[in-house]
Amino acid sequence: MKKPSLITQKPKRNLFDSFATHVTKATGTTWAFGTALGVVVLWAVTGPLFAFSETWQLVINTGTTIVTFLMVFLIQKAQNKDSLAIQLKLNELVASHEYASNRLVDIEGMTEEEMLVIQKYYVYLSKLTKKEGSLQSTHSIDEAREQHEFKEDLQEQHPRKAKGTKSKSRKSSSR
Repeated sequence: MKKPSLITQKPKRNLFDSFATHVTKATGTTWAFGTALGVVVLWAVTGPLFAFSETWQLVINTGTTIVTFLMVFLIQKAQNKDSLAIQLKLNELVASHEYASNRLVDIEGMTEEEMLVIQKYYVYLSKLTKKEGSLQSTHSIDEAREQHEFKEDLQEQHPRKAKGTKSKSRKSSSR
């Protein structure tokens, strides 16, 4: 299988990408909230000056609508980038752990029905952990049933060896 080529040079940042990042960071500050609150208070204070006219109301309605409309796209752009970064970090963790199921890499490309099937496996793993009585035991999707059955058989055959096996599995799961 041919390995995908990785970018070796740092690509130039897109102007919109940079703008969206800066704007979403700036608008999420206390200063930005204070400014928006100040605009609303200023608008309310000027109400008597303009006799609470329709034009006075239209100014705030139009202004807030335009800002909201544009912010939706800026926030979505920043959210998409953050989401991709998180997915890539999680993929790296899954791919790097020897006991993790590699079918979880690129899970976001699966259908919702496929994800629900995998969720059922995790519910099953949770039930196995509750049976063991230890929150430190871990399993992968692919190995859950075999490991659990092996531990049960070992415990029935050799109760003292089973205790040693559990401590080894705890050590390997805490890597």
